[in-house]
Amino acid sequence: MTMLSWLLVPLALALALWPLGHPSAQSRVETVVSGLEVPWALAFAPDGTLYVTERPGLIRVVKNGRLDPKAVATLTVAARGESGLMGLALDPEFAKNGHLYTCYTMERRGSGALINRVVRFAVRGGLATDEHVLIDDMPGNVFHDGCRLKFGPDGKLYVTMGDAGQDRLAQQRDSLAGKILRINADGSVPADNPFQGSPVWTLGHRNSQGLAWDSRGRLFESEHGPSGFPGGHDEINLIQPGKNYGWPEVYGKSGDGRFVAPLIESGRDTWAPSGIAILGDHLYVTALRGKRLLRFRLSGDGVVADGDWLKGTHGRLRDVVVGPDGALYVATSNHDGRGSPASEDDRILRVWP
Repeated sequence: MTMLSWLLVPLALALALWPLGHPSAQSRVETVVSGLEVPWALAFAPDGTLYVTERPGLIRVVKNGRLDPKAVATLTVAARGESGLMGLALDPEFAKNGHLYTCYTMERRGSGALINRVVRFAVRGGLATDEHVLIDDMPGNVFHDGCRLKFGPDGKLYVTMGDAGQDRLAQQRDSLAGKILRINADGSVPADNPFQGSPVWTLGHRNSQGLAWDSRGRLFESEHGPSGFPGGHDEINLIQPGKNYGWPEVYGKSGDGRFVAPLIESGRDTWAPSGIAILGDHLYVTALRGKRLLRFRLSGDGVVADGDWLKGTHGRLRDVVVGPDGALYVATSNHDGRGSPASEDDRILRVWP
């Protein structure tokens, strides 16, 4: 073997192995369904059916890779700016009770003011009926509604609420805006919440759109930083009951010991993070303005940036969940008024890490 051959062998081996572990390697991406209108939240039922909310007011289902043309429910919502039909969660006992939870913006009767509410439906025979309001009359707006719903490993329903464009509300304990809430499945307040009789779990949030738990039961959250100047400073936080995360007094890693600092922030870059999911020892975050799927490695008590996927290839990304097949399912958000939709948008993608 020549000297050149000896030099080329390790190079060839490195090139062969590089795509398997490098964080910028192209993952396998498939379109599951297309032609959706601003899909906002995804949730898998135990039988593998995928439930999807569309911001104009439809709850849809995907079965065996096909979008059912008939909606499970059509809701009257105020779909303006960032508002409308948003969060979605299925009861841990969904196979038995068919309970589906969602969060949406509507007009208050009489005044026309925008409010957010969390409701529960019962899915029977392919239709969501028997709407039951769990939390009502929360401050709503065309911006900063939060509205991500997730059931935790404790069986409680967690709800994010944005500051509804009134940043001072995030620091007011008597307002549910700018908070993460924790309630029982029937809407009542758990006895072990940090503030007696209140659904408030944490406060000081600007606009939280992602919640996910790791194998240790730790809750992670994604949050939008300030708009305009200075911009950026989007956050990934570790959520601890009763803690204050600072908005609008501080943002990003301010160094102010009165508030909980984020595990990591975007600096002057803008992610506009939305849904998050945990697969193995990695945290995945959809980015709207950032137009990519961010990946972070869970490391000890923190997170470490570990590359990103789909950068600029599918536009704005709104939600990500782990499917029963172990793949990531990602919803695009290019019809939300801020994207540049392609002919098949919006879509749900299957991403194989």
